[in-house]
This record gives sequence, C-alpha cells and structure tokens, in this order.
Amino acid sequence: MAKTDINQLTLAAPFKVTGKGLHTGLDIEAEFLPAPENHGRKIQRIDLPDQPIVDCLAENVVETTRGTVIAKGEARVSTIEHAMAALYAAGIDNCLIRVNAPELPILDGSSRIYCDKINEAGIERQNREKDFYIIKHKIEVRDDETGASLIVLPDDDFRIDTLIEFDSPVLTNQFASLSNLKNFESQIAASRTFVFVREIEPLLKLNLIKGGDLDNAIVILDSPLAQSDLDRIADLVGVPRKQVGQFGYINNRPLAFDNEPARHKLLDVIGDVSLIGRPMKGRIIATRPGHKINTTFAKKIRTELRRQEIQAPIYNPTVEPIMDVNRIRQLLPHRYPFLLVDKIIEMDRKHVVGLKNVTVNEPFFQGHFPQEPVMPGVLLIEAMAQTGGMLVLSTLDDPENYSTYFMKIDNVKFRQKVVPGDTVLFHLSFITELRRGVAVMKGFAFVGEKIVAECEFMAMISKNS
Repeated sequence: MAKTDINQLTLAAPFKVTGKGLHTGLDIEAEFLPAPENHGRKIQRIDLPDQPIVDCLAENVVETTRGTVIAKGEARVSTIEHAMAALYAAGIDNCLIRVNAPELPILDGSSRIYCDKINEAGIERQNREKDFYIIKHKIEVRDDETGASLIVLPDDDFRIDTLIEFDSPVLTNQFASLSNLKNFESQIAASRTFVFVREIEPLLKLNLIKGGDLDNAIVILDSPLAQSDLDRIADLVGVPRKQVGQFGYINNRPLAFDNEPARHKLLDVIGDVSLIGRPMKGRIIATRPGHKINTTFAKKIRTELRRQEIQAPIYNPTVEPIMDVNRIRQLLPHRYPFLLVDKIIEMDRKHVVGLKNVTVNEPFFQGHFPQEPVMPGVLLIEAMAQTGGMLVLSTLDDPENYSTYFMKIDNVKFRQKVVPGDTVLFHLSFITELRRGVAVMKGFAFVGEKIVAECEFMAMISKNS
C-alpha cells in the first residue's frame, strides 16, 4: 500500500496576539507569519539587536521551571508551549513568530485563543511532504526524583494518555486522553495552566508569575491560610483581593472541564513534544508529566535525528508488495546478474522504497571477496538507481517503452558493509520536480535502522529504440 501523501502546512495569513507575560508581567505582542517549506517553527526576538531567531527545537531548551524556555545565545523566549501545542495540533509545520519580549503572552492560560486565531487566518497546503517521526519500538524516559515518566509506544497515529497525581485534598489523581489531534481544539485547547496558592510566594521569589491572575490560571487553595495571608499574596501578585471560605478553586471563571488540570498537562506534553521538529506517529503514556520530562524525551529524539537525518522505512514481509519482481522485470531492462531490486514496497508521487535480499549466492561474491563476502558499493548505488528508476517510470503512461540512464552521481557515502543475509531497503525521493525527462534524486540504503550508503544522482528518461 502506498504511503499517504500528506503535505506540509503553513498559515494562509498572518495574525497577532497581545497580552501580558505570565512571568515578566510585560505587555507583549506576538505576530505569527506564514513560512516557506522546510522552514519549521521559529521565534524571532524583534526587540533585540539584529533580531535573532531561535529554532523551536528541543536542543535549544535551556530552562523548564514553570514553562519551557528556548534560547540561542543571549536570545531567550519562554512560555512557548501553549502556542506550540496549537500549531502542532493544527498540523502547521512552518511558521515564524515575531515577538517583542522574552516570552510569549499567556493570554487566558491555555491554547484556545491561538486555535481561534489559526482558524481565522486559515491554513495553506504546501508542496513538500511532511516528514513524520515514526515510533518503532518502546521508548521510556523517567525522572526518579519526581516520579515522572513518559512511555512512548508504536501507533499509526498520534495519541496521548496523561495521568497526574498531587498530594492535595483538592487535586489528587486525574486522567486525560486524546486519541486524535482533530479533537484538540474542542477537548484540550481551553484547558488553563494551574498553580497552588502555597506555591505562589516561592515562585515570586524566583522572579516568576509576575503576570499571573485569576483569569489566566487556575488557582487552587488546598491548605489552611488566613484571609490576611490571602490578601497579602493577592497584593504581591497585584490582583484584587478575594474572600475565600473553603478549599477549592478560587477562579473568576469556572472550570472548563472537571479534569481541566490533567487536560492542561496533556496540552503541555503536545507543546513540548512538538520540539522534535517533526510530526510524530506514536502513543504517549505520560505519568506525572512536566516540562522537564517532556523535553527530555524530545531531546532524546532530536539526538537520534541529528545522528541520522532520515528514518529507515518500515518493512513488513507479510504485506503484499506494490510491485513484485515479475512486474519490475516488465519495467526495467536489467536481467541476471544485474537486476538488483526484488520488490517495491512503497511508492507515491515523490518517493519510492525498494528492497533487495542479499544472499551468499550473488555472483559478485565469487570475487568480492571470496574469504569475506562484501556487496560492492557501486552495486548498492546501482540498486538505488534501479529503485529510483521505478519512481521515474511511474510518471509515464507507457513506462514499458522507456528506460532511465545515469547522468551524474554526487555526494556518495558508504557507511557500513552489506554482507550475505542482509535485507537492504532503498529509499529514493525527488530533490527537484521532474523536468524535461531529467530527474534529480536523493537515495539512502538501509540495513535494519542504519544507513549503509547514500548518494545524490541525476538520471534521464529515454524512449527505447
């Protein structure tokens, strides 16, 4: 079955949000702008000299106390998670955010206003495909100090289950779940950040939550406190005093959901996990999550992505191929001993995945090398080209009447030996659009999860005589 063609998205038009910063208390304006393909999500500090840009990626996270902070050099931006969650849930891959302060505005403490603004601006489909990060095996990160953990399992979509637990008579255990990002706006986005009254003074001493109030955060009273102390804390924060007679939520606005705190923690997980820089397919089970454990997971994935720019294709030998060797023989002129592709397992308009099972009976092993059989690198490149040729020929109405020929090979790298018993997967994709019968492609060869060879090449389609 061919891979679904899901393209990158950006905003159809700019939009602005204004409000105070949760931690700085500053009046802030942030403008969200459309961005080109493969741009990613970035934040620009327009209030600083040279207006530096910080990539919204996990390796740039420098602080996680009561919010996620990213930085590049002296340029810092905090409280980004609510905006990131809204962009990620909307599928927006490319966006430039221009902000005039060291944090994004807190607005109402949730992602709701960001979602509303995205809907008003509209979404534009781009030509490049999304590059999904696919969870292929269980990944687990833990923080023994806090008891927090993220377990991530394979799934064909993006899903989250979140469990929170506090030593509090008001907020004990809560659970929230999201099985489809399409439901983010209706089920999660309006969930506000929360704080316990007993935490407010310590946070103020850390120079945080200067912009917090009863409208942009859920405030929870769960321990005895005299009204005079509550008045003093209100004065410190700069909010009106409020008479409180019993434990509970002391907000001006009632809870949006009975389990709003758990839903907000789920929102934070989405915003932080978006910092892997790619949409993800996998199921997250988050227990007592926080920004630290969330970004630890994102950093782990970013480390893997920096080591290897593309994931190995998924191969299930029980699934019927798109093309078997008999169909391949109808399209390619190659024959024994030079037909080097056994089947095609994925194909769409822009990429193809082929496969070769390498056995000890390959004729080239007789001389390369008799005592240590290694598949020649030039044949790996040839196998890539044959796989790419299948993609090029698929663009024609009568592919049986055409052949493809090398014109140029560049940036060839061999990373690991291929030996008898290996199954090699070849991933080929267009670098540029097919023009005038000339294709420019990038190819990777994998054994297991590792790249064994890669190259770029140019090929020409020619009609058979």
